[in-house]
Amino acid sequence: MAEAEILIDVENLTRRFPRCEALGGISFQIRRGERVGVLGPNGSGKTTTLRILATVLAATSGRVWVAGFDALAQSLEVRRRIGYLPENVPLYPEMRVEEFLAFRGRIKGLRGTRLAARLREVVEQCGLGDCAKRPLGTLSRGFRQRTGLADCLLHEPDVLLLDEPLAGLDLAQVHALRQLLRETGGHRTVLFSTHVLAEAEALCPRVLILNAGRLAAADSPANLIQASGAAGFEETFLRLTTLPPKVQNPPARRNGA
Repeated sequence: MAEAEILIDVENLTRRFPRCEALGGISFQIRRGERVGVLGPNGSGKTTTLRILATVLAATSGRVWVAGFDALAQSLEVRRRIGYLPENVPLYPEMRVEEFLAFRGRIKGLRGTRLAARLREVVEQCGLGDCAKRPLGTLSRGFRQRTGLADCLLHEPDVLLLDEPLAGLDLAQVHALRQLLRETGGHRTVLFSTHVLAEAEALCPRVLILNAGRLAAADSPANLIQASGAAGFEETFLRLTTLPPKVQNPPARRNGA
């Protein structure tokens, strides 16, 4: 079987702000069909990483390719191939769900029967049928998250970038969104950040753990637990993020390597 295509390729990614270095040279690759969690304490660089991949924020240095395109030099091509859900979903509270999704679909280039078909599909996939005609401002956080995810899925992107999609949800909402994240995989790459370690362990065959802007570990939860000798994933995470950060990034790849 041929090796899966690399859809996210990050090498020596650095982002500096005037008073701090948010990312200190992280490197990783994610292949088509992978579902990967980004974990780390507050301020570890999770949101900064996702914003750079989504072309919302420029890197200070390093190399970032998403779906085969340079995130800096070809940002419009990258945006056509990703669905990005920020932590605070930007919605228009006065618009109805179906009206908002139709508006977003037209922005993404969908028209006519194709737009109508995709609207039906994402409304069903995200469980929005009962609230499709309700104003967004009347929805619970869980249904606003679902609407944001439906927006991400409209144009059938190769890559989903989700920043804390489980934050602030109750148990039933977490369960529903967890199942939805499983279903949106397959040929699509899903990269999402979360503080909920149990969800990452259950959902993600692989996780990236950031600590103080460095990549502390990148592997399956089971392998990380075994390597650390800890009693479970929570203890493993604490060991990796409470000690001084150790760079676990692979060495820079040479051209053609």
